[in-house]
Amino acid sequence: MGSYQEHALESASAVELVVALYDGIIRFLYAARTAVERGDLAARRTAVKRALDIIIHLQARLRMDVGGRPALALSEFYAAIFAQILQASQSASLQKFEHAIESVRNVRDAWREVARDPEVNPAPVQVMAMGGDEYGAEATVGSRWNA
Repeated sequence: MGSYQEHALESASAVELVVALYDGIIRFLYAARTAVERGDLAARRTAVKRALDIIIHLQARLRMDVGGRPALALSEFYAAIFAQILQASQSASLQKFEHAIESVRNVRDAWREVARDPEVNPAPVQVMAMGGDEYGAEATVGSRWNA
């Protein structure tokens, strides 16, 4: 990954990281679709595996005890999209890959809206030097932590 991308991810909020993971799923689904068009079985399997790995990661990070109904809905979405991607891959179906891409894109767009809400997604931490502190301490403005 390039240094620009690394820096962007380092300074991203939790919600922005979720959006980036959804972007990854979409990118790998497009790669799988392209592999189907080329008849490249190995590339299709690799792309599908990477998309499914991200879905497994997202599913494993759900906090059902904190998230309530939205977490349950996301869990059901992840199970459904996982099955849909497997079916698309097994049948090498461009149409099924397109449907999976559209489904993931819809949920990713909802996460993007959440990322724009300053109450849910506060500004990243900024460190400012404060002159005159005998300990050389820095003041922190903003917060990365969400309740």
